[in-house]
Amino acid sequence: MALNLDSKKAVVEEVAAIAAKAHSAIAAEYRGMSVTELTELRKNARASGVYLRVVKNTLTRRAVTGTQFECMQDGLVGPLIMAFSLDDPGAAARLIGEFSKGHDKLIPKVIAFGGQLFGPSELSRLASMPTRDQALATLMSVMKAPVEKFVRTLAEPHAKLARTIMAIKEQKEAA
Repeated sequence: MALNLDSKKAVVEEVAAIAAKAHSAIAAEYRGMSVTELTELRKNARASGVYLRVVKNTLTRRAVTGTQFECMQDGLVGPLIMAFSLDDPGAAARLIGEFSKGHDKLIPKVIAFGGQLFGPSELSRLASMPTRDQALATLMSVMKAPVEKFVRTLAEPHAKLARTIMAIKEQKEAA
């Protein structure tokens, strides 16, 4: 179904708004996938916080102009589905990577993260990025380690003194 000018403008505005707040984007070729497979992919995308949309390449080029995904414009060729990570940077990569393992017709073509363009070989690297909760947990453990070591260091002389006194007491009782 052909879009009229107002519909095209609405699509461009919607995708531009998503691209402005997204962390990463992946364009994947979906040629040959069935409607059932695409529906399953969309369902998985909603569950993982990924904005997924099939958009004409010319409209996508207009939408990403002025965003960190402007570097993708040259790679938007053929029938592509766009996936934008909204919550954490690796969400779209995990979604496309996992789904393409079982469906060989979904082929990642272009990956953009932090204003840089990456090839499809970098998909697993982006997918392995920690989620927000994992990153916070790692940060907290790194911040907590020096404090724990300091407390153990302060407590050690008292503990050593107590162990020494206990050893002397046991030695005298044994004698």
